[in-house]
Amino acid sequence: MLTDTEIKAQVRARYGAIADADGCGCSGEVGACLTNGLYDGVEGHVAAADLGLGCGLPTRHAGIEAGDVVLDLGAGAGNDAFVARTLVGAAGRVIGVDMTPAMVDRARANAAKVGFANVEFRLGELESLPVADGSVDVVISNCVLNLVPDKATAYAEIFRVLRPGAHFCISDIVASQTLPDAIRAVAELQVGCIAGAMAKEPYLEVIRALGFTNVRIAEQRAIALPDSLLAPHLDAAQLAAFRASGTQLLSVTVLGEKPASACCAATCCG
Repeated sequence: MLTDTEIKAQVRARYGAIADADGCGCSGEVGACLTNGLYDGVEGHVAAADLGLGCGLPTRHAGIEAGDVVLDLGAGAGNDAFVARTLVGAAGRVIGVDMTPAMVDRARANAAKVGFANVEFRLGELESLPVADGSVDVVISNCVLNLVPDKATAYAEIFRVLRPGAHFCISDIVASQTLPDAIRAVAELQVGCIAGAMAKEPYLEVIRALGFTNVRIAEQRAIALPDSLLAPHLDAAQLAAFRASGTQLLSVTVLGEKPASACCAATCCG
């Protein structure tokens, strides 16, 4: 199995190459880009910033309001950040964080082209966000958290940066049940958004265990996982066992809230 450091190096190298080119990355490994058509008619969509790397449309369910401070995790070339900027307006602010320098550079260039002064992009990892405590109204992310080896730490960071009573809306890839070790061990699948996918219920429990409330799935759809993708990495028996298990990959959009008060005893919650 790859170490956390090796996974990050693989991801950074892969997405650095994508930043210097165009087209699908993570989603392309599963087949057609999963965001094809999702952004049609969406205000704020910037075609040059859409590299087809998402698996959902988190801004659709995020409840972003004018004047909000929005944090986009794994912002890539800025696609969802620019949509969020349209929702927060001139009085709001959008911060994008990405761990790949080439992506941050491309996002900043795109922001300069569209003239958004209140959108900024920072270099950083999701397990150690370069964002102040309690400074964010809404956290969004699109097909990134499943690439992070330590999801509990990443969600703990989300909890830290959100204001009390604020919330997140994250589109991600999960599995209907635990993926076989043979799939999880393959580097190409890790970088391609497959091997890093947790089973859905344990994924949600990680979030709830950190103190988030009202954790729920706003949208879910199955993702095709063709034999042609798995066959180079699994022998015939492994592939047959995987199919027999009925395991599916799912695109889910998850919401959760940081409690308005950390204390819920009668003395402090009335």
